Amino acid sequence: MFLTFEEFQTNLVHVQKRIWEACRVAGRDPDSVGLLPVTKTHPPEAAEYVARAGLPAVGENRVQEARDKQAAAGCTGLRWELIGHLQSNKAKLAAAVFQRVQSVDGAKLLGVLARAAEERGAVLPILVQVNAGADPAKFGCELQEASGLIESALRAPSLRLDGLMTIAPLSDDPAVAERTFANLRELRDRMATQFGVPLTELSMGMSGDLDAAIRAGSTQVRVGTALFGRR
Repeated sequence: MFLTFEEFQTNLVHVQKRIWEACRVAGRDPDSVGLLPVTKTHPPEAAEYVARAGLPAVGENRVQEARDKQAAAGCTGLRWELIGHLQSNKAKLAAAVFQRVQSVDGAKLLGVLARAAEERGAVLPILVQVNAGADPAKFGCELQEASGLIESALRAPSLRLDGLMTIAPLSDDPAVAERTFANLRELRDRMATQFGVPLTELSMGMSGDLDAAIRAGSTQVRVGTALFGRR
């Protein structure tokens, strides 16, 4: 049975306290870190809870699931962000379903999204996903490839590059996540200087490692389990 709204509210308070405490330790303003509830594989009620709680957006992993959930939940005004791997053959639909795509990890996908957004007469916000932990099990462009992909994204008039995203490798060693997040922040700083753009969004950190991500400079943490329980 899916959790009640009251249970979700309790979980939300706990997650927000973690964010606030991590910001306090890092000397950061809590308002500088956004919370993206991840509703993937959960029922449409999950998105309804998020909207009811006054949060602005949700994260989903699959295009079709998000489209179906949008229709079932009927949450007008809620922003939907794609955080899962996106195949090029689903990019056109993704450009219609999502208000931002965080998982742009290659030139081919970038080109398809740019054309899809142009056909819609829209500008699609995106993040470039970087495999900052050099994990063979994770998607994302390699650190050394990021500069070229970022340059291509900045040149596409139908795309708006907001920043970068990464997923830390699964590890019992906290230093692995810390190193991954530091790599992404350092890359962002270099790219912002190189291209003269702010690249303000650093989407990194999930239920298990959001504290380390915030200390490293994350501006958005993607949280599913800590809010909705295990799938």
